[in-house]
Amino acid sequence: MLQPELKLRRDKIRALMAQQEIDAALITCNVNLIYTYGRVVSGYLYLPLNAPARLFIKRPNNIEGEHIHPIRKPEQLPELLKECGLPLPVKLMLEGDELSYTEYTRLAACFPEATVVNGTPIIRKARSIKTNIEIEMFRRSGAAHTKAYEQIPSVYQPGMTDRQLSIEIERLMRLEGCLGIFRTFGQSMEIFMGSLLAGDNATAPAPYDFALGGEGLDPSIPIGANGAMLQPGQSLMVDMGGNFNGYMGDMSRVFSIGKLPERAYAAHQTCLEIQEAVTEKAKPGTVCEDLYNTAIDMVTKAGFADYFMGAGQKAKFIGHGIGLEINEAPVLAPRMKQELEPGMVFALEPKIVLPGIGPLGIENSWVVTADGVEKLTLCKEEIIEM
Repeated sequence: MLQPELKLRRDKIRALMAQQEIDAALITCNVNLIYTYGRVVSGYLYLPLNAPARLFIKRPNNIEGEHIHPIRKPEQLPELLKECGLPLPVKLMLEGDELSYTEYTRLAACFPEATVVNGTPIIRKARSIKTNIEIEMFRRSGAAHTKAYEQIPSVYQPGMTDRQLSIEIERLMRLEGCLGIFRTFGQSMEIFMGSLLAGDNATAPAPYDFALGGEGLDPSIPIGANGAMLQPGQSLMVDMGGNFNGYMGDMSRVFSIGKLPERAYAAHQTCLEIQEAVTEKAKPGTVCEDLYNTAIDMVTKAGFADYFMGAGQKAKFIGHGIGLEINEAPVLAPRMKQELEPGMVFALEPKIVLPGIGPLGIENSWVVTADGVEKLTLCKEEIIEM
């Protein structure tokens, strides 16, 4: 990653730190290290408000350069900072929502004279507005994502289970460069690469805060494909995370095993119309809640409200921010008064689940521009018959 890009990102965090009179940050979680340093390391990025960042690194041991220092344990930090000519912080922020309690208290204890605050909201706010380079990463990811999805019909064979087809799609994704890891914010959010939901498995509630659930293959990961045979007259939705370069693009597409009942096509068309209406309204200054309400009004008038965003257990959002994690700000949901800003990137996913048929709908990734939004995932959106 180019140093000017990394400095731009770090300066976005610094600007938010200055508003709260925080004079230093200590960053050690993988996603935030990728954002501020460009890669995963085991160590600590010390980010002073008014001085260059310093990397104190445990592993790997082959990274060298200006402002990079070896370290064995965090208790060395105060002395190393003094050796660098840096004052100890008066107000220090740590990644309070991401570190374990033990690690947080250990790092805080290294600076007994400092006021220690939770910096996770600040870092997530900085990350919610993407740089030009980050947006280009999304565009490249979207192109690879599309290339993999276009090949899905070629790997389907009659008599497959949803698990077998999911494996073939995961293989297509990996061959196009998908890194395989699906990063989420929050310790209780787990999924492997994404999901394939077919038929009534899409109605199965899951403990995770994703749009749709699925029974899963085992209670240890109760989400996604459950091993059922794919049947004629079923719809299936592919929702694989597009992590081709660290950035989690999001795209869902619907396929059918043979023809579906006419009601399914009507439900799918409703979702496409919701996508069009929401993205027509989405622009800088638009309130997230208003976009959610637009979707609810439309799906209610179309007669599919009982099956919108789940059947039985419903997701209470229609979209979410994406980035280095799949669940960033903003969130298009009730009571979310946050306004869209240029550079935000979000996934919009109006979905309907019809019992006896399966999931319908659409999901694409969008970037907020100066006067609207730009679609980042360009792939056929109609139901594709296998």
